[in-house]
Amino acid sequence: MQLRISIDGGAPIYQQIVEQVKRLIAGGRLQPGSDIPPIRVLAEQLRINPNTVARAYLELQREGVIVTRQGSGTVVAESKPTMSRKEKLKILARTADVLLTDASHLDVPLEDVLALVRERDTVLHPEASR
Repeated sequence: MQLRISIDGGAPIYQQIVEQVKRLIAGGRLQPGSDIPPIRVLAEQLRINPNTVARAYLELQREGVIVTRQGSGTVVAESKPTMSRKEKLKILARTADVLLTDASHLDVPLEDVLALVRERDTVLHPEASR
């Protein structure tokens, strides 16, 4: 499980972990029953406090995304958690904020950014005719 944490992103680190784990599951890169690294291992990989990882795992457990089993560690829950449209858009809003900030710093007009997003969508999803 490969996660990337941004200290400059504005979002709390535990929330970044929660969102990224959900993305990995939604994208099929983490399957039900897949092992999740122990708290200390992930904390060492990310070079963060284990309490931060514990907080993220607790949130993921509350939402039914992961399950901790005595003696066998933490795994992705068997049933795929459903995210509401509001939750999905909240996650994407952070990415959009970064994109729009970068575009502003590079003096790229919004129309060009939107054209780029449409172009990338076509490249990533050629089967979808929009």
